[in-house]
Amino acid sequence: MASSPDACYCLSGRMAVEANNSRGWRTVPPQCVGHVERYMLGGQYGSDVTEVADQIAIYLGGSAAAASDGMDAWILDVDDTCLSNLPYYREKHFGGEPYDSRAFVSWVLREACPAIPQVLGVYRKLMERGFQVFLLTGRSEDVLGASTVENLAAQGFDGHHRLIMRSGAYKGYGAVDYKSSIRRQLVAEGYRIRGNVGDQWSDLLGECVGDRTFKIPNPMYFIP
Repeated sequence: MASSPDACYCLSGRMAVEANNSRGWRTVPPQCVGHVERYMLGGQYGSDVTEVADQIAIYLGGSAAAASDGMDAWILDVDDTCLSNLPYYREKHFGGEPYDSRAFVSWVLREACPAIPQVLGVYRKLMERGFQVFLLTGRSEDVLGASTVENLAAQGFDGHHRLIMRSGAYKGYGAVDYKSSIRRQLVAEGYRIRGNVGDQWSDLLGECVGDRTFKIPNPMYFIP
């Protein structure tokens, strides 16, 4: 059975987002909200995240461990990489509504973001193998610091080397510039960034991105 024009349009749009060909968009098109809902809840999203985790496992190898000097590092984003905001975006028509900063802050302060299980598995494997894991997020340290720490710990993301949040010094920075600056600092400290995982291309572009980057799918929003 041939797909409808809308179905083809929405599938192509989601592919354009994942390939970073579609940029600067603010909301999911109205005719594609149902498509994104089916993708996120119908099993394909979970399967795609599992594939990312499997590719990370292949990259790591069967038993490869971090170097004994303690300077092999991995960077993981937080929102929709470690912790899922799907319950929040489910109420926002899966990205069909414009971003509401106040509503999102209220959601985060509830400390109710569930772990993305495949990424939690990656996280535990990295910890077991002796990598220094840095969680790098654009969340405001002043506003969301305590709730983020508690939420991460409650979902099993504990013991990491450092949680780095956006301080006042980076107010107004775009995500690429902010995260590039932090990564440069880590490299200057002597860390070797072996891998970098995020749901936005702005997590994975810029300077000092690491030896390998891995993109978690996210068709619900775009952060430049």
